[in-house]
Amino acid sequence: MKQYEAVEQTLESLGGVATLGQLNQEVLKIKDCEWKTKTPFASIRRIVQTDDRIYRVKPGLWALKAFKKELEEKGILVETEKNKNSQEIKEFNHSYYQGLLLTIGNLKDFKTFAPNQDKNKLFVNEKLGDLRTLSRLPEYSYKHFVARSSTIDVIWFNEREMPDSFFEIEHSTDIQNSLEKFNDLRDFYAKMYIVADENRFAEYEKKMEYTSFSVLKKEKRVSFLNYRDLERQYNQVIEWQSMQTIIL
Repeated sequence: MKQYEAVEQTLESLGGVATLGQLNQEVLKIKDCEWKTKTPFASIRRIVQTDDRIYRVKPGLWALKAFKKELEEKGILVETEKNKNSQEIKEFNHSYYQGLLLTIGNLKDFKTFAPNQDKNKLFVNEKLGDLRTLSRLPEYSYKHFVARSSTIDVIWFNEREMPDSFFEIEHSTDIQNSLEKFNDLRDFYAKMYIVADENRFAEYEKKMEYTSFSVLKKEKRVSFLNYRDLERQYNQVIEWQSMQTIIL
């Protein structure tokens, strides 16, 4: 079997669509295909970029053209200038980045949670409710704090079920609302991230100048994570899974 055939077969077995990270995990399991290279992941990346039977849904997400209509019916859409503000694209982007964060958290051995209201939303070909490891938000503190965090897009918990990291994905909604949540939860020893397109960084910085968020800014409690860097870190963590020893 040729290498491009192995990539296409893997995409088909995954429902016609997969992240680059998923492809890196699954393609090399095909025994009928030899990868006589020290950089198979680079070869897979080259194949998805040049194979005319494959198209890019978004950075890091690839699909077979033969499945395009079926995928679009599921809400897996290519973002264009015409549809970028549509509700379908907003929902797709939101659940996609939730899925990346849940996967990274799982691979880093955190317990992961996404709100119950999002449990039936899809990350590529898997429900967020199946991807998260916690179906219930841990009662890690007083009820009003737990309730305040119940709608945060993704939370990573440590082995004691205390929050390690809070993530709010801001594709088009007001960043200020997320910062208000973080401000209410600032007494917890947890990292906090606004996840958004890099073109919203200036807006994030402006909101952080508000007097009500002065403690968050002074103590450097919140970080801005752009989509591109999140996708890169997702692929990196996936690749680490194939390494025998990692130097940290």
